[in-house]
Amino acid sequence: MKILVLSWEFPPRIVGGIARHVAELYPELVKLGHEIHLITVEFAQSLLYEVVEGIHVHRIPVAPSSDFFHWVANLNDSMGYHGGKLIESEGSFDLIHAHDWLVGDAAIALKHIFNIPLIATIHATEYGRYNGIHNDTQRYISDKETKLAENAWRIIVCSEYMRGEVVRALHSPGNKIDVIYNGIRPEKKKHHEDFHAQDFRRQFAADHEKIVYYLGRMTYEKGISVLLNAAPKVLWEMGGHVKIVIVGGGNTDYLKRQARDLGIWDKCYFTGFLSDKYLDKFQTIADCAVFPSLYEPFGIVALESFASKVPVVVSNTGGLPEVVQHTKTGIVTLANNPDSLAWGILEVLKNPGYGKWLIDNAYQDLERRFQWSKLAQRTEAVYERVLKEQYLQ
Repeated sequence: MKILVLSWEFPPRIVGGIARHVAELYPELVKLGHEIHLITVEFAQSLLYEVVEGIHVHRIPVAPSSDFFHWVANLNDSMGYHGGKLIESEGSFDLIHAHDWLVGDAAIALKHIFNIPLIATIHATEYGRYNGIHNDTQRYISDKETKLAENAWRIIVCSEYMRGEVVRALHSPGNKIDVIYNGIRPEKKKHHEDFHAQDFRRQFAADHEKIVYYLGRMTYEKGISVLLNAAPKVLWEMGGHVKIVIVGGGNTDYLKRQARDLGIWDKCYFTGFLSDKYLDKFQTIADCAVFPSLYEPFGIVALESFASKVPVVVSNTGGLPEVVQHTKTGIVTLANNPDSLAWGILEVLKNPGYGKWLIDNAYQDLERRFQWSKLAQRTEAVYERVLKEQYLQ
């Protein structure tokens, strides 16, 4: 099969989880014998065309704009134009696969102009992020998501939770939606033996302190404020011998104010952005990973912690309870409940043997449920179904 993929992010341009999803799924589809052409946005000094792990990557210019929605319109104009030229030069494609609403207009236009079936992966919804649609901006995005879902022959989502959300929020029939989990390449999380772990660890915490960390975007729905509210109880129970490490770029001013107001500023460390190489080392010396999200379609960060062999504590929102099996591969706590979150963290910190058992189970689960090669085969089955149904029409 020849697949045209549209994604607004692809490494080294990483905005959220879509970049890694796209970068790790399609090499496996290439191994299955498919020809993949990916159109994405030009970035820094990256080549405008290159082959990355078998993927033909076409990076296109997008006219800049200070208005985000105007920039998205420019993105779709450019993707539509370059996509049309690519189809004309390369010959017809079997399928178009669009990732999220930002590329929806271009994907829909190419579908109709060239009569190519469209598949859409919906990674999240505006309705879910804000627990409803409350203003015109959110309504605009939700309408774009709905339009993409309506025009897609099949919709792929990353969890059973997201299937229900797409049915509710985008009014899509449930039997049009396929659930295929996100995956991870655990071998990419190297467990470093060639560095002085204790010296490295002292950059983040004293020798007597346990390291509890959050990794991700600094946005409200990630629930970082819930972790900070849970921290005083954790510190009290552990005699103060804990350091809360917040990893990620973005605006942390409000979180730093919260830490000061709670009287735990000296027990918090806001690292800012860490490179993957630095982060891999950091995770080898951490004691507990915490993802207290208020909204989370899947939770690929939990998989990354599985692969890094760090015990995981999450909230019971969205797809996280599907990813993390409570008391087997991690601890699942009540969303937006600092007391419950503190309990989960203390379960790990006070019982290192239990934490090691959770780690071992979680690592084995990566092979069973979250291996990209298996997930690519399931994606291929969706492609084959669409082509068969198109042929029978």
